[in-house]
Amino acid sequence: MNLRNITEIPFGTDILDIEVPDILTRKFKTGLSYVDGAIGGEGFTPSAVTLFTGEPGAGKTTMMLKIADSITKEGGICLFNTAEESLYQTSMTAKRLKLKNGFMCGNTDDVNELLEKSRAVIEANPGKQFVLIVDSLQCLDDGKYSSGVKTSGTAIRCLEMITDFCKEHAAIGIVINQVNKQGKMAGSNKLKHMVDAHMHLSVEKKETDLIGCRVLEVQKNRFGGCGHIYFLTLGRRGFRQVAKVSAN
Repeated sequence: MNLRNITEIPFGTDILDIEVPDILTRKFKTGLSYVDGAIGGEGFTPSAVTLFTGEPGAGKTTMMLKIADSITKEGGICLFNTAEESLYQTSMTAKRLKLKNGFMCGNTDDVNELLEKSRAVIEANPGKQFVLIVDSLQCLDDGKYSSGVKTSGTAIRCLEMITDFCKEHAAIGIVINQVNKQGKMAGSNKLKHMVDAHMHLSVEKKETDLIGCRVLEVQKNRFGGCGHIYFLTLGRRGFRQVAKVSAN
């Protein structure tokens, strides 16, 4: 669905006179209880972009592959773009995880090409919820500098293009952003403010029965509550929930 025309609301319009399109009031569940539960229990909102961060080795790519596979099962159309690994590596991981539903994949680092391909997929699948997963933001380039040098400004521009695209097409965007070993998010803090939701995957380090578990939590959600915090084990077949606590 193209929202370009209906998003052009005249300046000064009474807030109560604005008719919100039905698609923007719906939620799309991934079918993974720990993901849907973390983001308020209802799933992702069309037109919204979620920044997904996580420590090195926490399982970010595995989580995204599981989400992509489950989205297909739920009737959505998912494009998984990886510039972190080759498609051979990604396919090997998907097969190790015993994914059953499949989804489209690509490995471009050109954000302009990525969005053009995404637009073509949307046009070829009318009525289907489109989900774009990007692994990762730091690998994308908008082509502003011929030298190919990527800066924090590059990430900001690429994320801005993705958010504009998702709002125009009522698409769901999930973008991985790297975190260093000190737990600091790569790039500018402005990235957090540009997105609608922020989901984080960490490794539990406290000396408890849950030490070593992956901790999935939503730290920001403009379209709902932050749901529960989930403690997960990570094995060859993916994640398994072992505990959850209220985020409130």
